This record gives sequence, C-alpha cells and structure tokens, in this order.
Amino acid sequence: MSARVDASRADERFWLLRAVTVLASPREVFGALRDDSDTAARARSEAVLALVLLSGIASVLWTPNYGRLMDDVSMDGLLVAVIAFIAGGIYGTAAYYVGGLLLHWATRAVGGTTLRQARHVLAFASAPIALSLFAVWPVRLAVYGEDVFRSGGSDHGAGNTAFVAIELAFVAWALGLLVFGVRELYRR
Repeated sequence: MSARVDASRADERFWLLRAVTVLASPREVFGALRDDSDTAARARSEAVLALVLLSGIASVLWTPNYGRLMDDVSMDGLLVAVIAFIAGGIYGTAAYYVGGLLLHWATRAVGGTTLRQARHVLAFASAPIALSLFAVWPVRLAVYGEDVFRSGGSDHGAGNTAFVAIELAFVAWALGLLVFGVRELYRR
C-alpha cells in the first residue's frame, strides 16, 4: 500500500513539474494527455487545479472592474488580494468547465476527445496566462503601486499600453498552445 501511495505522489509531482515545462516543451506534455485513464487523470488533477486557479486570478485582475476596486475607501490591498483569489477561482473554474465543453464539442468533428481530455488540454494551455501572474503583475505593481486598482492615477498612457500588449502576448501564447495541444492529442 505504501509503495502505491509513494508512486501516486511521485506522479502528482511529475505533473506539477509538467505544468511548468509545458511552456518550453509542450509536445511531451500534450502527448501525455492521450492517456485518459482514471489513474493518469488523478495524477494530473493538482496541476490542473493550480493552472485553473492561477490563470483565473490573472484573468480577473485584467478586468476593468479591478482597476477601480480601491476607489472605495474601505478597500485595502489585502481585501483586493482576497477578492482576486475568490473571483479568480470562480472565473477559472467556469472557464475550465464551459471552455472544456466547447472544446469537446468543437473537436467532435475531427474525431473528438473525451470531455476530460478537452478540459485538461485547456488547463495546460492556460499556463502562459498563469505565468503572467508572476511575470507581469509584480512588475506592474512595482511601477504603479495601488494606482493599478484606482480610477485615474499614474497607470494610464504608454506604460499601461505596454503592459496590456505584454498581457495580450501571453494570451496569444496560450491560444497557440491550445491549438498545438489539440493537434498533439490527435497525433499518433
């Protein structure tokens, strides 16, 4: 029993590592998603959860409503972080299930994937958006501080446009990974 639990934990750590390596070597990661057994899916579940939550948080932080959260005087940085975590979790989960369903339906024309494979491809393809939470947001907060969450302020103009362009590059990267991941799933 202990050996099976240790092997299961090793598989989970392996997939958590793949959540990062999908950015550099996606062929290996998406190819491994062909195994849709319950054991393989269970091993990927923590990595999928992490990617869904992190990409959801990164996505909601870019919405216009978050740019005005601290206009209310009762809001502080900790409350903004808590709201981003909760809303990001909800948004990421909704995108995971609805997007996975849409992807599943879209791939039915070319042979189809299982619903679980479609959701897992979507989750691993969202890795660049999750990465933007750690690559873009610390810099943006260092440059603009709390103005990021206030109307007006110093976070407008060319600097903000550059940050938006960088974020759009991460989104384009994620879309490219999604297309690549679906193609890789069908490759034999």
